[in-house]
Amino acid sequence: MKKLLALLVAMVFAFPGYALADYPEKPITIIVPSKAGGSTDTTARIFINAAKKYWKGADFVVQNVPGSGGQKGFEAIARAKTDGYTIGLLFTTQVVSHIVAKRSIYTLDSFHMMGNTVDDPVLIAVPLESPITDLASFVEAAKAKPLTVAVNGIGSDDFIAAKKFENQIGATFNLLPTKGSTEQKAMILGNHCDASFMNLSQMHSQHKAGTARIIAMMTAERSALLPDVKTAKEQGYNVTMTAVRGFATPAGIDKDILDKLDDLLVKVNSDPDYIADCEKNVFSRLPMSGPDFRTYLDELQVETQKFYDKNPW
Repeated sequence: MKKLLALLVAMVFAFPGYALADYPEKPITIIVPSKAGGSTDTTARIFINAAKKYWKGADFVVQNVPGSGGQKGFEAIARAKTDGYTIGLLFTTQVVSHIVAKRSIYTLDSFHMMGNTVDDPVLIAVPLESPITDLASFVEAAKAKPLTVAVNGIGSDDFIAAKKFENQIGATFNLLPTKGSTEQKAMILGNHCDASFMNLSQMHSQHKAGTARIIAMMTAERSALLPDVKTAKEQGYNVTMTAVRGFATPAGIDKDILDKLDDLLVKVNSDPDYIADCEKNVFSRLPMSGPDFRTYLDELQVETQKFYDKNPW
């Protein structure tokens, strides 16, 4: 019996692919560092819909780990077992903001980057009842008194966009960090704040329905989805910002498993149904390979560090 066991162990080490032939044999957990119902959560769920087409019989479970602007979720991904049964979503700028602010227990080396999938431009929205109709009136109001402006947590893309805008106009907002995009949306629709820096997917339908007003897109060019909304640059304020969402695993997983996961994301990124779901949810597709995603995050960390050094939070 001992000889047979020794032979089986030897075969596993001699032929590692044999041991992984049946991967995945149990559900794969996808950690979403935000509450259920938001745009990051939706990204995970439409990924699952497409992934099941390519991994027949595979199961995926979403685990929402909100808190601290994504930090709790990012740390949960970094600390997960390296058996290939936990992956997660990283979003910017939060994942690097926590590093530069020295709040995180992780670094970018704590992850294996599978690749990016979508981006979500930042905009400025105001309640429908607001007298603010464009950036000129927004700036005028901000200089008259501190405006209460909602953002999705300290260090988020919304937060940094708001701080950059403060620097441009020479005024200070009363920044109100929220627990997520759902809360931001409720504050705008309920007229509980003066404005909100948030993502396109979170306020697009409300603007089109006439229940809220987007006064500026923080993109290089106007959005094809909202061609009536001018960019901040068009209105005299050259501030741009977007959020990307990509998939990662904890570092240290077997290469054969990583190859399978990376290949799955490539297939999902080009899947027609997934592309249709992205369009339905107003997600701009920005597929990147793992190495390209890592380079993007490295460069973003350097840029964010420079901004943090001048504007610590």
